Amino acid sequence: MDKWLWQQAKQNRFLLYGTITLATAAGVIVVVQAALLARIINLAFLQRTPLDGLWLWFAVLAGEILLRALLTGASTYAAGTLAIRIKQQLRKRVVAHLTTLGPAYTANERSGELSNAVTEGIEALDAYYRRYIPSAVAAILVPLVFLAVVLPIDGLTFIIMLVTAPLIPFFMALIGMAAGALARGQYEEMSFLSAHFLDVMQGLPTLKLFNRSDHQTETIARVSDRFREATMKVLRVAFLSAFTLELLATLSVAIVAVEIGLRLLHGQIAFEQALFLLILAPDYYQPLRTLGTHFHSGAEGKGAATRLSVILESPLPESTGPLPVPDDLKLRLDNVQFAYGDRVVLAGITLEIPRGKHVAIVGKSGSGKSTLASLLLRFVQPTEGRITVGGVDLQAMDAAAWRQQIGWVGQKPHLFTTSIAENIRMGKRDAPLETVIPAAQVASADAFIRQLPQGYDTLCEEHGANLSGGQAQRIALARAFCRDAPILLLDEATAQLDVAAEGEIVQALDQMRDKTLILIAHRLKTVTHADLIVVLDNGRIVEQGTHETLMALNGLYRRMVEQDDETD
Repeated sequence: MDKWLWQQAKQNRFLLYGTITLATAAGVIVVVQAALLARIINLAFLQRTPLDGLWLWFAVLAGEILLRALLTGASTYAAGTLAIRIKQQLRKRVVAHLTTLGPAYTANERSGELSNAVTEGIEALDAYYRRYIPSAVAAILVPLVFLAVVLPIDGLTFIIMLVTAPLIPFFMALIGMAAGALARGQYEEMSFLSAHFLDVMQGLPTLKLFNRSDHQTETIARVSDRFREATMKVLRVAFLSAFTLELLATLSVAIVAVEIGLRLLHGQIAFEQALFLLILAPDYYQPLRTLGTHFHSGAEGKGAATRLSVILESPLPESTGPLPVPDDLKLRLDNVQFAYGDRVVLAGITLEIPRGKHVAIVGKSGSGKSTLASLLLRFVQPTEGRITVGGVDLQAMDAAAWRQQIGWVGQKPHLFTTSIAENIRMGKRDAPLETVIPAAQVASADAFIRQLPQGYDTLCEEHGANLSGGQAQRIALARAFCRDAPILLLDEATAQLDVAAEGEIVQALDQMRDKTLILIAHRLKTVTHADLIVVLDNGRIVEQGTHETLMALNGLYRRMVEQDDETD
């Protein structure tokens, strides 16, 4: 994860190297400060130099202290800017990647967990880039500069520093192995808690209806307790790490102080050199101690980055294009197969849909109808075979341009928290109200919209909570009609409508002979006027033809129609 996180930082090389340079310079300038302090103390106390004669030394020391403060402040500012920039870039990349992966990927993930990764997960990287990276680099570079300065002055102190310093990162690495696993476990518990809490909130009506809310309250309490325990384990290791590093650094400084003091008493080292080394010793170990303090931030950031890297490294749908969408929108599926892992959902699908034809896809639940719609929308791609549009491979086309040719309504249409007019305009962003209203009329939505308090300006609450299921469905239909695309793909689009509204929409669809209509339906009364009815069973086409032809076959379609009539 360190390598992956470093690669993200390299996209902002100027800020990254600026942060490293400033942090290192702020650490290295301590050498000058120590030398100035040793010289001033030597001149004032041993050589009895009057204070009036030391004003220049004091001025240089004050300037050095000011310069160090400026370098430290600049380093902190650069590190903060770097962290903010990387978080912004990662959020854009993760959202763009998830958008490209499409519903086929997100449908298999818990929405609460994905939301946590994009929000709290990326936010956890702030401390990694703001504090851990500068500390880690300074812990490597600053001690090397100190050793280079100490070596020509005193060999014994150099050896002691050289031997004791590696003990700190050695013990840090030992503790880090445990801390990394615990941090990943903590992040996983937080993700699970977020996902489960969102699931409970979304399913609250069902829980109340079946009197299971108390049980879920206990479950959330149990999950929260697991998260608390995971957090406390990480904090225990973090405090242990800080204590260990402080202890090692303090003992190392004490060893240097004792050997310098003994040699000074025996006249084996000059006072100014001894004082310089003694002042320098704590600052030599300080970067390592600081790294230990921020070690928890590094472990937490790496735990969050593990999930982010999985998302960003998920393979995108292959595309050999992008090629423009051809004028001829004739759809053809040649021996198309699709499988989720080892489970084959569609097999050997060969079908031609000329432009302007109305085709109905019917079949029992689980027969592969919605998967076929996902293939046509390019949310997934065929495992075998290919889909062509006007003779051009669908996978070779620009996905966004292809989807512009489709007006789609799914089984569970989503309404956004904005006005009804804006929800309809999702199909065509620049559509004026004069276009929105006719689309709503075709969808049998205009009448009930005008009865709302603000009409088309009425705000849709979250998930359309202030609307009935049928009203939300009609707004989604209006959105598709407003787009005025040459292809309409309706997946159970009239399932929540009453018989009268359904009849009006079916009649309106039947008059749209300038558009290709692909209608996926359970209620077979909506498909009787289709030019072609395709019957799926266990992922294969078992029958196809007009309503009259299929009824005469006395096969699966006829049995489904009769069953549908009995249900009504």
